[in-house]
Amino acid sequence: MAQTTKRALQASLKELLQQKPLDKITIADITEHCGVNRMTFYYHFKDIYDLVDWSCEEEAMRVLAGNKTYDTWQQGFLRIFEGALANKPFILNVYHSISREQVESYLYQVTYSLLIDVVEEKAAGMTIRQEDKEFIAHFYKYAFVGVMLDWINRGMRDDPRQVVERISTLIHGDISKALNRYRIDQAE
Repeated sequence: MAQTTKRALQASLKELLQQKPLDKITIADITEHCGVNRMTFYYHFKDIYDLVDWSCEEEAMRVLAGNKTYDTWQQGFLRIFEGALANKPFILNVYHSISREQVESYLYQVTYSLLIDVVEEKAAGMTIRQEDKEFIAHFYKYAFVGVMLDWINRGMRDDPRQVVERISTLIHGDISKALNRYRIDQAE
């Protein structure tokens, strides 16, 4: 029941974002639109930004399900783009409001989650310090999110498939090369 109410509040926020910017939406607007009282909102979320964070996390889990391997990372990244595109009014409205950092935080979190699994998979059988694997995942996370933020900033006009294809072409084999550079188990 709690998830149903949270999703209803999320749906109300998304609909309201099609009418006005995030910084003009109040909790009263959301609860009235959703047909619940303020206490119900506060039972689930501490404020609107908490609802935005939860919405982003929920979307991230849905988008990446089953697409966090080396063979499927492109599909996972494409799903991140498509998820953003499917929620374009929400993403653009939040991105262009005072809570832009929430969109960035969401993208960093979801992209890192995808990339660390890919790095761990490619590092199987190698002796590499965990901090080096995390550094590699963070490095690519910043590159991927930078491309995506630029795409959002330009109005999400480019075809996500072409963007992901260009990224894939650019980094083909680079994660493996990076891991080999950090290997501890290589004879020197």
